[in-house]
Parts: sequence; structure tokens; C-alpha cells
Amino acid sequence: MKNPTLEIMAGKERPGARKEASGERGVTRIGVLGGSFDPPHVGHLVLAQDAAEFLSLDAVLFIPAAQAPLKPASPVAPADLRLEMLRAAVAPHAARGWAVSDWEMRRGGESFSIHTARHLLATHPGAEIHWLIGADRLADLARWNCATELFQLVHFAAAQRTNADGGGAPAKPPSAPAGARVVFLPPRRLDISSTEIRARLGAGLPVDLFLPPGVNEIIQRRMPYQPPPGGFP
Repeated sequence: MKNPTLEIMAGKERPGARKEASGERGVTRIGVLGGSFDPPHVGHLVLAQDAAEFLSLDAVLFIPAAQAPLKPASPVAPADLRLEMLRAAVAPHAARGWAVSDWEMRRGGESFSIHTARHLLATHPGAEIHWLIGADRLADLARWNCATELFQLVHFAAAQRTNADGGGAPAKPPSAPAGARVVFLPPRRLDISSTEIRARLGAGLPVDLFLPPGVNEIIQRRMPYQPPPGGFP
């Protein structure tokens, strides 16, 4: 039996994990977390949780890119495997209103956020869209496709890291471009990246503490991250 939350992107169901709250506001708030998810890790889940709590989101959509425009290298794992891993990571949290969409993968080619934002607003008219990003990506926003239009369509929620000195103060983020509506999430220091996980796998080091259990099981079974000559990108 399908979970109706997983049909959000098809327009068959509206996000409903927190209907009472969204009804009181009169608007549905949807968080969007995109990326290669190569592989998805616990840092992605913590970011979604922080954003959902801080912004009172009704749903969070995890949308794996077919090809991220600003990343010159293609994902290491094939699209179907990245999608399988992401579904394994997110499925245990469906009750929170979290779901995976394969819309960008089915569309193919470079995955521009503007196309996804237009699609979301067409299938969820009146929704308030919050794009979840790392604060270090603010400097790149002006380079995103149709940036001016995107700034009018969505809000940005930027995840801050604390300073490396451990004092707890957020590291100073780059400035956001004019017109971008940005809110900063509470700072958190959680240094986990897909790049590091691929490197550890290539070196034969354990990664189970970095990954949701379902993702780790898939990686151990299918072994998608065998290091190529010269190492991982």
C-alpha cells in the first residue's frame, strides 16, 4: 500500500502531516531539500528536522537531481540507486510529512531549481516554498538559472555551521544576493559530507555511523562506491 505522502509531487495528495497548524496559518509550508544525495546521510536528515521545527513546515520534499548544474562531475552512483538510497533514508520518517520526489530525475538533464519551483507551485497553488540550502551556497544563488524569478517564487532557509573553535557562534556566511528572501536556521556543527563518505568507502573505512541504516545496507549490498583510478571526484 502506497503512503499518500509519497504522491505529493504528482498532485494526488496535499502535504497533511500538520494540517491543523497549516489550517490555522491559511497556507501550507513545504520545505525542499535538493541535491545529488550521493549518498544520502544523516546530515541531510538533521537539516530537514531543523528546518521543519524552526519554520513549522507541513512537509519536506527530498528531490534528487538528475545532474546538478553547478557540479561539473556527474554523480558517482547511478540515478536509480541514488533514488533507492534516498527512499530508504526518508521512508521511516513519512509520519513527519517527509517524502521523496523523483520529478527531477524523470525530467532528466540538468536539474534547475526554477523548473522544480514552478512545478511545485503549479501542483500546490498557494503553498509557501522554503528551499533548504547550506549557508555557504548563498554566494552562488545569483548564478542559479532564472535567479530573479526564483527569488520571487521561493524562500531560502540557510543552514549555518558554528565556528571551528567550538565556541558555538555561527560562522559568518557570505552575503545573499539582492532580492533573495533568506532566513537562517539555528547554527549546528555537523561535518558530514557525501564526499567524505565516498572517500572512507574507497579507503575501506566504516561509514555506518554516518548513514541511515537502510542506506548503509544498500551500500554494503550493492557496493556502488568502488574507487576509480585517481580516486573519487
